[in-house]
Amino acid sequence: MSTAAWIDVCAVDEVPALGARTLSVGDTPIAIFRNAIDDCFAVLDRCPHKGGPLSQGIMFGNKVACPLHNWTIDLGTGCAEAPDVGCTTTFPLKVDAGRIWIQVA
Repeated sequence: MSTAAWIDVCAVDEVPALGARTLSVGDTPIAIFRNAIDDCFAVLDRCPHKGGPLSQGIMFGNKVACPLHNWTIDLGTGCAEAPDVGCTTTFPLKVDAGRIWIQVA
């Protein structure tokens, strides 16, 4: 069981649909994404390939295309789609009363 605290990030509508909002927890850059049906995801804001800022990529469905080399990253798992290989860190996220909360160890 995790002892990490939940962090209140923002209201869901403060993250643009099909877009991202960034924050830092210590030295950890985190991207919060929201898709067209208001599902939200939290991932380390670094592509597993060359460290590109995923928050600056183009989001489609539950995925984002890295802005540097167009790798497709599944935001639910943090993993690249084949033929590319690698994963970025994902963070537990919950929505409560219209607010986004994340848990960072």
